[in-house]
Amino acid sequence: MNITPTVKKILSWYESDNPGTKTKLANMLMHGKLGGTGKMLILPVDQGFEHGPARSFAANPAAYDPHYHYQLAIDAGLNAYAAPLGMLEAGADTFAGQIPTILKVNSSNSLVDGSEVPNQAITGSVSDALRLGCSAIGFTIYPGSGAAFDMMEEIRDMAEEAKAVGLAVVMWSYPRGGFLSKNGETAVDICAYAAHVAALLGAHIIKVKPPTEFLELPEAKKVYLDEKINISTLADRIAHVKQTTFNGRRLVIFSGGGTKGLDSVLEEIRGLHNGGADGSIIGRNTFQRPRAEALAMLEAIIAIFNGK
Repeated sequence: MNITPTVKKILSWYESDNPGTKTKLANMLMHGKLGGTGKMLILPVDQGFEHGPARSFAANPAAYDPHYHYQLAIDAGLNAYAAPLGMLEAGADTFAGQIPTILKVNSSNSLVDGSEVPNQAITGSVSDALRLGCSAIGFTIYPGSGAAFDMMEEIRDMAEEAKAVGLAVVMWSYPRGGFLSKNGETAVDICAYAAHVAALLGAHIIKVKPPTEFLELPEAKKVYLDEKINISTLADRIAHVKQTTFNGRRLVIFSGGGTKGLDSVLEEIRGLHNGGADGSIIGRNTFQRPRAEALAMLEAIIAIFNGK
């Protein structure tokens, strides 16, 4: 594998990491149709845990089969496929070596009332990730939740273990709970804060939601206004979030959110690309579509991230 100058530069940002971890990062960055560009497009399928099976897969019943997602990610030419333990185990042998995988090691479910203190259970381990040949572990934190500090301590320990054995760390940083309003969960000041927290916790790749123009915290709003921080377009807000992750020295990818029309998906992707996002991680908007439609959409997204 000849690593491109772009990927070599990205790897240089991770100054404390061993060759094993850098190899896993390179494997993801060099894989698929965006390989070598420094951009990433990842398929995450943890929604069965988060929302339940029918809400996740009934719109496209073929997606109940874990093999469907592996094959979709491979055929679309994606950088990686992320899923909880059982989903990866169900196809680990059939698809071994065909696409980098990310083991989602904590999960929630909608049967629990987590509105006040959102939290997730540990559902996988670093040893599981090694056994399954994964490139990385994935972990969700909820900045703002009353359980946030516990989650931070959990990922600190798991990240140390993962890095020691040459795995990368992908962190979902989703503010919710506590005093945050619903609009505040995607407010630009909160999303930027969440991305910064993930960087401080040692994430190699950070996943946050595309931020809105809303400002949640009065103290932050004053700074945004006084310093004239431009947040008027999605591209401006993406650039700001990237700035907060060590001035762009950490990879930041953005979630696809709830199911929406193709035009809305592609418009959002253009905003991400124009703002300098390192990619996108799109689940429901991919696997809830018929396979042919999903492949066409992913091809269009790849083209946008390739500057076409």
